[in-house]
Amino acid sequence: EKFDIVKKWGINTYKCTKQLLSERFGRGSRTVDLELETQIELLRETKRKYESVLHLARALTAHLYSLVQTQHALGDAFADLSQKSPELQEEFGYNAETQKLLCKNGETLLGAVNFFVSSINTLVNKTMEDTLMTVKQYETARLEYDAYRTDLEELSMGPRDAGAVSRLDAAQSQFQSHKDKYEKLRADQLLLFHNAISAYFAGNQQQLEQTLKQFNIKLKTPGAEKPSWLEEQ
Repeated sequence: EKFDIVKKWGINTYKCTKQLLSERFGRGSRTVDLELETQIELLRETKRKYESVLHLARALTAHLYSLVQTQHALGDAFADLSQKSPELQEEFGYNAETQKLLCKNGETLLGAVNFFVSSINTLVNKTMEDTLMTVKQYETARLEYDAYRTDLEELSMGPRDAGAVSRLDAAQSQFQSHKDKYEKLRADQLLLFHNAISAYFAGNQQQLEQTLKQFNIKLKTPGAEKPSWLEEQ
């Protein structure tokens, strides 16, 4: 049984490698699904743009944090000088209160930016990343489908002796199996794109989680990160 499994894996790997090389050198035909591949490329491009936004938002968070810490220290310094400089107590006290107010408003803004960073991080590194993992499964199925389709086409054009007919029947059966797998993953992928992305931008966390469960996708949970706003809804 193990030998048969290894043999089947070896044959499948050989066929897929042959198909991949054939496509890369322009000798083999490749099944193209414009609707799905357009959506996949759009998602990849959107992910790259959101990664840039995430990088900038994290830089903004760091700058804001430094600013708030500086305002806090400056407020304390003014308050201390107010106590030690009676002739300028009012002026230093006024500046100390101003810095404290700025610090308070800065902490509020920092909280809002952290909220934004958390939500974008969830979209980029969980929702989009996990969705792209299913894209890899689809692309593998597409390669297998084309490999067995090519194999079937080659056998169909050959002589029809008894041995060839037998090999042709076997190839037809294998082709149909991979065709069914490919078409199912294609349908699932289109549904996943529609449901998951629509649910996210609608702010419907429950629907998003239900969609990912439907396709057996588990969100990755970074060990050191706090729960994002999506996870806290």
